[in-house]
Amino acid sequence: APQHVLSRPLANPNRCGQGARQGGGQAEPGAPGCPAGCEIEIQGQGEGRQRPSLSGGAGTMSPTNGTVAGGKKWALRRYLVAGVLVWLPILATIWVVSFMLRIMDRTLLLLPAAYRPEAVWGFALPGLGAVFALVVLLVTGVLVTNLIGRRLVIWGEELLNRIPVVRSVYGGVKSFAESVFSQSNSFRKVVMIQYPRIGVWSIGFMTAENVPEISERTGEPHVCVYLSAALNATAGYLVVVPKREVVELDMTVDAAMKMIITCGVVVPHAPAPEKLPQVPEQAA
Repeated sequence: APQHVLSRPLANPNRCGQGARQGGGQAEPGAPGCPAGCEIEIQGQGEGRQRPSLSGGAGTMSPTNGTVAGGKKWALRRYLVAGVLVWLPILATIWVVSFMLRIMDRTLLLLPAAYRPEAVWGFALPGLGAVFALVVLLVTGVLVTNLIGRRLVIWGEELLNRIPVVRSVYGGVKSFAESVFSQSNSFRKVVMIQYPRIGVWSIGFMTAENVPEISERTGEPHVCVYLSAALNATAGYLVVVPKREVVELDMTVDAAMKMIITCGVVVPHAPAPEKLPQVPEQAA
């Protein structure tokens, strides 16, 4: 039985098959209902049936087109993510450093106008304010560590404490700075407590290892824990909890801050198994 394969567009499969049948098994070019691009397989006197073209030309379908397009899209996405991972930390670092330098350059306003870089060299020098600020801090530290400097600081604090609003702000900032920069354990110990409900753990920083009045009234030692908010470490909550409910972690303060600021995306590695802290059991 003769076999013929014709490439013609198929406008109507039924008409195309009928045209082939009416032609006695022979499909002529230009037959009605058979535009170019359709493949008709005719076997003897049997009915013609459509066989899809895999040539990939216009108006045809190729089974590999979807796979190739998906692979290109995935490769493009991978390259974009790789570029973002390279440039995002660099740009963020440049932005933070430039912001700090701009703030420190404002310390040059303490200098007389005739001694500022614009007047001496005719242009501004970025970063010179940071050097000037460092020198001011060193000189101030030298002055306040001797007898005369301490007396001057005490007189200045007594003057500030007489101003109603200023004394509250100055006293709070001074107490916070002394707690953070002193040799105490404030903000140097990472802990976790069950907050805001039992079974949900929150990471925080122990700011006080004992609160005498609360411990005396409750009959057991209590500690202060600062729970920092995600993305914004300067916002958070201060909670006072029993010391027995606090679990101390081997995690460093820097690692805990990274974990909080990144909303848990950056997680520090676990310590050795023998150093894992024990979670207190819940009372029945």
